[in-house]
Amino acid sequence: MKTSILAVAALLVCSAVQADTIAQTCSKHSPAHTVALLELYTSEGCDSCPPADTFVSGLRGSGMTSEQVVPLSMHVDYWDYIGWKDLFAKAAFTERQRWLSNNAGSRTIYTPELFIGGHELRGGVGGWRGAVPAAVKRINDRPARADISIALGRPAAGNLPVEVSAITTQDAQSGKLFVAVVENGLRSVVKAGENRGVTLKHDYVVRQWLGPIALADRKASLVTNVPLPSGATAGNLGVVAFLQSNQGEILQALMQPLCGG
Repeated sequence: MKTSILAVAALLVCSAVQADTIAQTCSKHSPAHTVALLELYTSEGCDSCPPADTFVSGLRGSGMTSEQVVPLSMHVDYWDYIGWKDLFAKAAFTERQRWLSNNAGSRTIYTPELFIGGHELRGGVGGWRGAVPAAVKRINDRPARADISIALGRPAAGNLPVEVSAITTQDAQSGKLFVAVVENGLRSVVKAGENRGVTLKHDYVVRQWLGPIALADRKASLVTNVPLPSGATAGNLGVVAFLQSNQGEILQALMQPLCGG
């Protein structure tokens, strides 16, 4: 009798642990259509960038959802020399911007510069207001050429458990997987440079950048613990994953907010 009671108790404990693990995981799978990836290359040291930052922030209230467009704000480091060091800038973003520009046949990089679906969209903020929704619709009308899944655990000790898996369709066999942690609601009081005295607001800022991870047999995956930005609020954070062909085309993109965020 005692043995049976212990066995039942052990089973209940095991079930409770399993349920707790499930409860602390949130996941998302990409849709059947292609989600548009929007990349803004910007800098706090650039006085023409704040309107572009505001435009990207406004996507949240424009009626567009993450099933339609996934924005990334990539802060570059090549304006740091003019008096203000952008705390969100990374050399890796400058390198990616240069690669995208070279891929488009251009030798010039500048800020603000916007790419959607891996292709540059010119016209500045005035032109983007009409061009971005049209580009997003064109991309959404295409069947997805890849499937992506994101699963996130609960943050612990400043780290976020992340699992990402991706597979391309039969006609899209070459490419790479990228994963990013993005943060909304950021503010900076700029004390030098072209934006001196201005308080800048940013959303979708890339804080962690992982990749490229090459496809093998049309598949790529990532299982890791990602350090989270110090002092960040879970509700302002999300994880983005996207697959890009070796020719620069975005095959699929996906965004998942943190659990409970």
